[in-house]
Amino acid sequence: MARQQGWFALILALAFAAGAVLASFPLQLGLDLRGGSQLTLQVLPAGAIQRVQSEQLEAVKDVLDRRINGLGVSESTLQTIGDDQLLLQLPGEQDPSRAAKVLGTTALLEFRAQKPGTEQQMSSLLKLKRQAQAVLNLRRSKDQGQTQAVDLDADGLAQLLKDAGVSAPAGSTETEQLELLLAAVNTKIVDLYEPAALTGKDLTGAGRQQNQAGSAWDVTLSFNTEGGRKFAQLTQSIAGSGRLLGIVLDGRSISEASVGPEFKPAGISGGAASITGNFSAEEARDLEVQLRGGSLPLPVEVIEQRTIGATLGSENVQRSLQAALLGLALVAVFMVVVYRLPGVVAVVALALYALFNLAMYALIPVTLTLPGIAGFILSIGIAVDANVLIFERVKEELRRGNTLIRSIDAGFSLAFSSILDGHITGLISCVALFALGTGLVKGFAVTLGIGLVLSLFTALTCTRTLLRLLMGYPALRRSSYFLPQSQLPAQAS
Repeated sequence: MARQQGWFALILALAFAAGAVLASFPLQLGLDLRGGSQLTLQVLPAGAIQRVQSEQLEAVKDVLDRRINGLGVSESTLQTIGDDQLLLQLPGEQDPSRAAKVLGTTALLEFRAQKPGTEQQMSSLLKLKRQAQAVLNLRRSKDQGQTQAVDLDADGLAQLLKDAGVSAPAGSTETEQLELLLAAVNTKIVDLYEPAALTGKDLTGAGRQQNQAGSAWDVTLSFNTEGGRKFAQLTQSIAGSGRLLGIVLDGRSISEASVGPEFKPAGISGGAASITGNFSAEEARDLEVQLRGGSLPLPVEVIEQRTIGATLGSENVQRSLQAALLGLALVAVFMVVVYRLPGVVAVVALALYALFNLAMYALIPVTLTLPGIAGFILSIGIAVDANVLIFERVKEELRRGNTLIRSIDAGFSLAFSSILDGHITGLISCVALFALGTGLVKGFAVTLGIGLVLSLFTALTCTRTLLRLLMGYPALRRSSYFLPQSQLPAQAS
């Protein structure tokens, strides 16, 4: 009896803890329940590829899926539409512009050496680039109302445009003119580089860190063995020559670095590099996400981006809760009518199962969508299956004339192997779904795995503890509370 009371105290503590978790960590709702952003992406043919095939569409989808995971958006979904389009849903993301920027770029990283004899041209272009970037930063600061911004000299900007040979469209704003100027300067800088000697295909990882001054962020890179060898050869070839090492992303020069003469003997070895481009924390994070995800095999264009409000969210949640309560009530009625006192115990264990499940969803967290809520409602009916197996075994033992306590112990012992086998096979399916699936499939695998583990716990621990605790009261220790009087042997009756 003391042992059962100890288990009962543990179950009560877990129930209170689950309630505290739900009070402290609200459940995460999906796009259909709380709104978010939706992007439609068009995969475009390029080069020798005239038409996008299913294999190429899947390759693009894999890269985008890795980038989405790097953005940290929980329970996003990415699915194919037709032959060359992808639909992306980002729950809770009300500004899709950053995601569109990160996902829509190819992220083709190249390391290039400066061509010999172009030192003077490169110096002039880099000076122009720094001037244009400084003016653009001031312009953006002024637009955001920051006090450090100063008035811009229109004549100076016109001179910068003239020096770069850029003709701005009539009516364009100062910021647009500066962006055109930077794009033109970057194009000219890239033209001064030799063909790529090393690409992002040899990357094994990317990270970010603040520079020594703490004023900006750098992006760190690590290469595989072959990439490290190529990087050492590339830096050795230009060490001490005054030529620059250009880091080009999608045809745009994002960093230009000099290599000192001390690296002439063997180049920069170690298989690591750093991109210093005066990045902000957000820019460094976005670049890290792109490089970690890899370059897209085909270009992608964002053809539509929408912000979705959860107009039906409250109604969906209300109806789902009503369905859940109705389903739980019907299961409770069935269990009480068919199994009597054990049925009442099963209903209490089922309520604990639901409480523990929701607490785990909030703790992990698991993002609940409307299909996810439907799966949770369905799991309530599945969770009672273990109790059914146990109680049927108890009834069989009672029909054979065993005592009530012995029948209960035998019921749990005999049903244990069947319950365990069923849950293990279910968990194997969850592992396969999580390993091979993406998006909602992985989310379903997680919720199903949580449900299976908790179902095993509630059936073998909660149900058994509550039932044995009730058997400690003589008034409840009657075989007729488990089996109709007509089915009991004469001696048990």
